Amino acid sequence: MKDFIKSKREARFRRHQRVKAKLFGTKDRPRLCVFRSSKHIYVQLIDDEKGSTLLTACDQNLKKPKRKEKKEKTKIQDKNLAFGKNLDSRSARIKKTKETQKPLGGKVAIAFEVGKLIAEKAGKKKIKKVVFDRGGYKYHGRVKALAEGAREGGLMF
Repeated sequence: MKDFIKSKREARFRRHQRVKAKLFGTKDRPRLCVFRSSKHIYVQLIDDEKGSTLLTACDQNLKKPKRKEKKEKTKIQDKNLAFGKNLDSRSARIKKTKETQKPLGGKVAIAFEVGKLIAEKAGKKKIKKVVFDRGGYKYHGRVKALAEGAREGGLMF
């Protein structure tokens, strides 16, 4: 089992080296490097000319939202639930169409927020353009959400 995990890590490292060979970050246009672990996601802006990290952000830097209090059910909702009618979920299913996008949830939503956070930090340092380095990961899921969050925050790549 350890060999399988090691080989996966080595394969990602080889993919990252291939991607990194084609990308180069400067002070004006740094490299936006992504690292994704099973629990967290980290992102750095790197100046490859100097070999220094300009900015960093991770999901641990985000302010955690306070838990919402449970709202009380009304008598009508209680009656409908007693008779097996859940009107809220039924109306939600009816409203769901192909035009609406699936809402982000869990780690993907957190990655989107991390992308917005790094874009905000870069904006303060007057960095608008970056080179996106996906770190050997597929451009899918959390990596894609991070990139979209950074774009929404104002970074161009």
